[in-house]
Amino acid sequence: MKETDTRESSAINVIAQGTQIEGSIITNGDCRIDGIVKGNLVSKAKVIIGRTGKVEGNVTCANVEIEGAIRAESLMVNELVFLKATANVVGNISAGKIAIEPGAEFSGNCKMNNQRPAAAPTPQQPEKR
Repeated sequence: MKETDTRESSAINVIAQGTQIEGSIITNGDCRIDGIVKGNLVSKAKVIIGRTGKVEGNVTCANVEIEGAIRAESLMVNELVFLKATANVVGNISAGKIAIEPGAEFSGNCKMNNQRPAAAPTPQQPEKR
């Protein structure tokens, strides 16, 4: 049983160029989109939107690399959002980190929610009188 779980989590799902899917996709493995997805995409792993790829729906994943287009209300990424120079993203991004190459287009709000602990306050020295 455990072996099956491991294979499912390491599976790579590919939506090829020329393919259009209408409906949500939920996966434990990596996902590469070179076609069109009209629906939400949820992955516990990495999502790659290729240069010819287009997603029209919300995306939730661990990491995302975007060369194509996303039209979403929200893009929620636990770790890294990487917008390549050809990326075109319309929607709000919530991510741990974001990297944007020159030429990428992004329209929306971005919230960085990296889980770094707040710096400890410096102890104050008592004033001498």
